[in-house]
Amino acid sequence: MKDRKTSTAALAAVRSDAEQGSDERSAAGADQRVADRPDPEVVARAKRRIFTAEYKQRILAEADKAKQESGGIGALLRREGLYSSHLVTWRQERAAGIRQALAPQKRGPKSKRSPLNDENHKLRLENQHLSEELRKAEIVIDIQKKVAALLGRPLCNPDREPQL
Repeated sequence: MKDRKTSTAALAAVRSDAEQGSDERSAAGADQRVADRPDPEVVARAKRRIFTAEYKQRILAEADKAKQESGGIGALLRREGLYSSHLVTWRQERAAGIRQALAPQKRGPKSKRSPLNDENHKLRLENQHLSEELRKAEIVIDIQKKVAALLGRPLCNPDREPQL
């Protein structure tokens, strides 16, 4: 019985020493482990990646070179954080010979405005502006006619020819 108590006490002492050592190690290495681990916090809104045309062409060139090695394309994809579907679509775009297809496209619904509607709107605004200017000019002409009538000097009517 005495041996059992001694061995239990020895185990507890060894365990407490190990725990203390691990606590000291964890305190010393906590900063290092935190730096090694990525931040587990999830971003509120994910940001879509945009690849430039130059980047796509560079990756396609590297993928063509990586075909020579076994597992080269997989290593390239892992290194760049890409999927094989990226390479497939980029190769199709390159084969179509469309450089602008390699450039990032604007997302969302396409504009439904036509150039004719834009021109029509512009002409309507111009017509409205000119109509307002004509209205102001007619008011000024009416005032001039009234002033001339008050002064006893009638203005020439376009119906009659001026007398000499």
